[in-house]
Amino acid sequence: MTVAEFFKDLTLPTMPEVAHDLIRSLNEDDVPLPELREAMARDPALAVQLLRLANSAHYGHRAPVDNLDDAIARVGLNQVRALALAACFNDAFPVAPGLDRESFWRDNQTRGGLSQWLASGIGSDSEQAWLTGFMVRVGELLMGMKAPSVVSVFERQPQAPGERWQREAALMGLTEGQVSAELARAWNFPDSMIQALDAAAAPLDAQPFSRLGAVLHVAELLAAAPEVNAAAVNDLPPDVLAALDVDTAWVTQRLPQAQRYVEASRLH
Repeated sequence: MTVAEFFKDLTLPTMPEVAHDLIRSLNEDDVPLPELREAMARDPALAVQLLRLANSAHYGHRAPVDNLDDAIARVGLNQVRALALAACFNDAFPVAPGLDRESFWRDNQTRGGLSQWLASGIGSDSEQAWLTGFMVRVGELLMGMKAPSVVSVFERQPQAPGERWQREAALMGLTEGQVSAELARAWNFPDSMIQALDAAAAPLDAQPFSRLGAVLHVAELLAAAPEVNAAAVNDLPPDVLAALDVDTAWVTQRLPQAQRYVEASRLH
């Protein structure tokens, strides 16, 4: 099945207006505070989540904040964007039969955290990596909308890292990342994110090479392993690590940081 055939007659979920505003701001380093506050205030549920995050133990035991301006200042622009977009994704998509909604989004947060961790370590845009890593598996939800019975096959256990991609390609001719890429294109995401999603399953085949796509590939393999540890790192493809200018020793040395990124990601 081609991408065009897949999306024919498929009604895409609507991205809330606040999410569109935040996506447009991805490439802006200096978004005016009033503009960001206005975007968040349009969704009271998001505003409550932001205040809860700003007052969480993750940011230390400081004086509580009770307004959006102070919450945004404490949490930071990138974290605000990540929080809002994660909530918007959760609300926009039905979860296909065969998937536990809470586990699915929690797994996505893990992939986002690992993508952010790896991107930070190699000097890439870590916040963009978080959102792109969070979005990779969203394509599976669209596959479930197109053919509901296939999701249970994709999720069949036991499942070795990378095996879901193989099942998706065998059954539908596409991977979840390729479907997510087209959704990202429809939602006017930055080109770098679209290219990375499209390349996630096979980053070395992509032309031109997407460094972020390789980050997503590694993050998925680690997240799908029984445990994020040295054994999981040793199973990573050395050619993909080489393309990122790292090796297993470099990754293993930084593993203790990975869990902290995942834990922070799940605060979103």
